[in-house]
Amino acid sequence: MSNSEERDREHPELTSELLDEIRSDLERQLARLERSMSVTEEASRPVELDQQAVGRLSRMDSLQNQHLTRNLQERERVRYGALVAALRRIEEGRYGFCGGCEAPLAPGRLLVYPEAERCGGCGP
Repeated sequence: MSNSEERDREHPELTSELLDEIRSDLERQLARLERSMSVTEEASRPVELDQQAVGRLSRMDSLQNQHLTRNLQERERVRYGALVAALRRIEEGRYGFCGGCEAPLAPGRLLVYPEAERCGGCGP
């Protein structure tokens, strides 16, 4: 029995068509995130400030923008890891089951939050 047949047997609501739809969505999100990460990387480069030409408030704005960009980069790295992990679980035939209690995840949850690793009872 193939992984998809075994998975359909264990999780009848997660059909191969639905799994293909979720995989495509994850791949689209990953591609979009990769583009965003390249833009964020460009924006995070150190800004050279001419201390004579730039006022104190402009320097403070630049430092604040750099801090916000670093925070965005961290959120993007976390999301990237979650998307890649979800695609890996699909390939390994483990997708759609809670990583905590191993119960089947609701298809509605997977459609809204395809990188979900846990059910609502075990965590976010």
